[in-house]
Formats: sequence, structure tokens, C-alpha cells
Amino acid sequence: MQFEVEHMSCGHCVRTITNALQRLDPAAKVEVDLAAKRVVVEGEMSADAAIAAMAAEDYPARLLGAG
Repeated sequence: MQFEVEHMSCGHCVRTITNALQRLDPAAKVEVDLAAKRVVVEGEMSADAAIAAMAAEDYPARLLGAG
């Protein structure tokens, strides 16, 4: 799944988002591209759960097209 995530600008943002998603699935692979404001997640979670986890940390996200 690929998400566009607002308000990301630093390493703290990357850690916060990664930790939020890995609480849903500790084995999830999370890749964050700060410049593109994109997060790619491979794991056992729904897109809705991932969006809710990021939103709970004040990082609004939206699911991008499959791919």
C-alpha cells in the first residue's frame, strides 16, 4: 500500500509513522520518502487501519492507487 502523508519533514516524523504502523504489524516493512511525502507499507493491516494509525499521530494520510 502506498500513502500520501502530510506534515512529514524530519527523522522524528519517520520514526513516529514507522512505529505507529509497526504497532499494527510488528513485521511490517515501512518505507518513508520525506521528499515525496510518501509512505509504502507491506504488512498485515488494512488501509483504513494504517490511515487511522497515522492520523492518531497527527499525520493525515490518503491511500494512493494500487502499485
